[in-house]
Amino acid sequence: MTIEIRPATPSDAPQILAFITELADFEKARHEVIASVADIERSLFGDGATAHGLICLRDGSPIGFAVFFFSYSTWLGSNCLYLEDLYITPEQRGGGAGKTLLRHLAKIACANDCGRFEWSVLEWNTPAIEFYKSLGAQPQEEWVRYRMDGKVLREFAEG
Repeated sequence: MTIEIRPATPSDAPQILAFITELADFEKARHEVIASVADIERSLFGDGATAHGLICLRDGSPIGFAVFFFSYSTWLGSNCLYLEDLYITPEQRGGGAGKTLLRHLAKIACANDCGRFEWSVLEWNTPAIEFYKSLGAQPQEEWVRYRMDGKVLREFAEG
């Protein structure tokens, strides 16, 4: 069985949204997915898009995806690669696709002189945490992630 990683294209937008929905189901947060195919097309492939997508295929069929973007570290004085989402369909897990996709992303990070490759994982997702640790990734437990969105973000922006 051959695993292939390729850049996502606009025609992949429906499949990416399907994977996003499957991931949200797994994370018990499907109700939070409001993205549409048009949103995916605009945000990943439109003019000025800053996020990038990858499609993971096994024997030519899509089995997963990743979405990433470049961030910046003032302490390192370099770009970093931030992995927003990585998803492999449940029936395809354990066959090397996730590791292949992460290695592909690490190569992108190195090719772009990124000082870091970072992502977040839900604290209850023990299989993912153990998988990431097995690759040498380390949790950054001293950092707490914060977020503003929706009404709170708009109200804060308006002052």
